[in-house]
Amino acid sequence: MVSNFHLPPMGYGPGSQQDETGEELQYMPMPQDMRTYHTHYPDMEIDENLRPAMELMAAVAGAAKACGEGAANQTFDLSDLDAENRRLIAETMGQGEVSMKMHGIPAVAAQESVFAGIWVMKAAGMDMIEVGPSPTVARDRAFNPRRAALGTDAPKAPGVLNAPPLMVELQDKSAGYQIGDEVHVINLTLLPHTEQDLEWLDKALGQGATDILSRGYGNCRVTATALPNVWRVQFFNSMDVLILDTFEVTAIPEVTVAAPEDLIDSGERLVEVLEAIR
Repeated sequence: MVSNFHLPPMGYGPGSQQDETGEELQYMPMPQDMRTYHTHYPDMEIDENLRPAMELMAAVAGAAKACGEGAANQTFDLSDLDAENRRLIAETMGQGEVSMKMHGIPAVAAQESVFAGIWVMKAAGMDMIEVGPSPTVARDRAFNPRRAALGTDAPKAPGVLNAPPLMVELQDKSAGYQIGDEVHVINLTLLPHTEQDLEWLDKALGQGATDILSRGYGNCRVTATALPNVWRVQFFNSMDVLILDTFEVTAIPEVTVAAPEDLIDSGERLVEVLEAIR
């Protein structure tokens, strides 16, 4: 009996084999579009009444440079600003590629601005900017269980074949992980598995409290499990077809984090915007 394994085909499909005429193979064109940064200037008249917002954003720019050079995350409270100052900040920050939701009390939403590493944070009683590679709460809450991890005690339905050894590997890497360790990746796309394997792993790993979406050419969806330091990282193409499915053992996946050079660049670009609109 043939099991229902999923293994990506290699080298097959339309255009992969030469036809009998001997004509040259025709290849599908590679995607050309990708998101790039374009300077955006807020459509507002800047006057003395907007000095609080301008000064706060200048401080944010300085914090981005400092964080890029190794300083800790910094936060800036926006709740005391009046409507016009708050609107200026919103128009200047815009929306970048990464958004996060941290479940818990209160639930916290984080939206990266067009300046990498500058995050707009909102929750009940919270309106602030956080500057850093990723929001602190995204890491602190990540593995708080929304659905408990059952581990290897999760009930096994018929068809569960390769998942239990993968779970043992993830438990071992999770227990031994230290901040700064190399990321350990299990690539499900390259491993044979059944639908029942995936369902069993979902129950065994549980669900954590941080969900992340990174948009670019297609989407990258990142979800924390309830097993410490274990994340599900899934890449989808522009047609929302899953093209890479992995588990990563790390503090937070690199695809969601602003690099030091990005933070420094964000500080410089924000200064350029502020100088242009003064």
